[in-house]
Amino acid sequence: MEIKIDELVLCTVTKIEGTTVFVNIDEYSLPATIVFSEIAAGRIRNIREYVVPNKKIVCKVLKIYPDHIELSFRRVTASERDSVTERFKQEQTFKGMLKSIVKSPDKSIAAIKEKMSIADLLFQIKENPKILSDFFSKEEAEKIKKFLSEKKEKEKEAKKTFILKSDSPSGIKDIKETLSIEKNTAIAYLGSSQFSISCKGKDFKEANQLCISQLEAIKEKAKSKKCFFELKEK
Repeated sequence: MEIKIDELVLCTVTKIEGTTVFVNIDEYSLPATIVFSEIAAGRIRNIREYVVPNKKIVCKVLKIYPDHIELSFRRVTASERDSVTERFKQEQTFKGMLKSIVKSPDKSIAAIKEKMSIADLLFQIKENPKILSDFFSKEEAEKIKKFLSEKKEKEKEAKKTFILKSDSPSGIKDIKETLSIEKNTAIAYLGSSQFSISCKGKDFKEANQLCISQLEAIKEKAKSKKCFFELKEK
């Protein structure tokens, strides 16, 4: 596998020096950098509001040089960030499963990554389970297929954070009415006028789309009641 321009990658922040953030691209085990202008638009007063060492962040590949890779954090949308994070969780679950089934899980994972990502393998297994024989023994492949077939598909959940406040004398009532929601959706108060919304669906795409539609409805209600609404992209 080779890293590509515009690819979305999960990274771990290693350090911050001057106006540059240094990271490691997890899937490729490659170092890369992000200049402050690609962390957020405008002046950054406190970089630690966005990144701190050991934090995992989703970035977009901007430029690839023989000895250097440049990334962007600010050009990644909230939905893209959620999608990559969900993919990471699926991959971690698969790796954990391999440790209990395969004799040499690290060797198998390395062999897979030479040809494709684990996420691609998981997708292809659904369409063609025989692809497992390219990386595992017959006995291991059968155990993996059995594990995947018996594993009950859980509802996926998407979460987003937003600010909602009102200076009106009827502000509390207006906010309560603005936050009326549909089923499979939950809203929690985080303090300081911040709320989280979580939506469930049969897959992440469905859950995320429900979140987006619910937030649009909340935004419109807030506008009609002259409440302040802001979606937090971080």
